[in-house]
Amino acid sequence: MSILPKTLRKLIEELNKLPGIGPKTASRLAFFLLRASPTDRSQLAGALSDLSAGVRFCQRCHNLAERELCGICADLSRDENLICVVEEPLDVVALEQGRAMNGVYHVLGGVISPIDGVGPEHLQIASLLTRVKNSADKKIEVIIATNPSLEGESTARYIAKELKKIPGVKITRIAHGLPIGGDIEYADELTIAKALEGRRDYE
Repeated sequence: MSILPKTLRKLIEELNKLPGIGPKTASRLAFFLLRASPTDRSQLAGALSDLSAGVRFCQRCHNLAERELCGICADLSRDENLICVVEEPLDVVALEQGRAMNGVYHVLGGVISPIDGVGPEHLQIASLLTRVKNSADKKIEVIIATNPSLEGESTARYIAKELKKIPGVKITRIAHGLPIGGDIEYADELTIAKALEGRRDYE
């Protein structure tokens, strides 16, 4: 028999379901919330409750949005002929922080992973191809920016193969390699291989 009240045990169980949150961290968070003011708890509960009503997926790129289109797709200053394909909305956030991307995005919603039962039909690949086909009269560049994992690479290859069937589309892949300040001796084999593949002329 647990010495904790049922309501508190339930909260710990739910917090434990979050990624990166183990039982001990879940317990600490639950006790922190227990000690928090009623106002703070109500604001947190309200924010969680508003998720379903306040967040949707952009109808064009499938990024997170508050309206029919996300803020990036609705921005007329963006280059619609430059489409960056990413796995998840958090990838959009990361790329935007770099402030080097002035195009638009297309969020796949994951990667092809047969072991997990995820095929191309489970991702937003068909909508990407339709989007590119509908803009075939323009000079479209599609930057494939999936992660350099095995699944990310296989997804990139699949998308590139399908895009090559559409005439006039330029397909590029973001470079992967050694981070600035990193040491070669500590890099793994895949990182070194990608660094060599992504080499360019020295200016």
